[in-house]
Amino acid sequence: MHYVYLLQHDKTHEKYIGCTDDLARRLYEHNAGQQTATRRKTGEWKVIYAEIFRVKSDAVARERKLKNNARGRQELYKRISASELEN
Repeated sequence: MHYVYLLQHDKTHEKYIGCTDDLARRLYEHNAGQQTATRRKTGEWKVIYAEIFRVKSDAVARERKLKNNARGRQELYKRISASELEN
């Protein structure tokens, strides 16, 4: 299985979208400072949303849509209740 996930930083509420085949390992890597995109933020990243795909290419395509398309991100944020997303 492949996952597209949305992380949120506990202090800054910054969001990060990524793709992986092992969500638990990837979350650990983000929190341990092993991922370039999130290593500069001290504090904890939490998974606030994830989608599951059987085929890696589908997950990668979805990640690209969310990262490169503001409308795609807005659609995702609409799926998540306002209480889960903090600005």
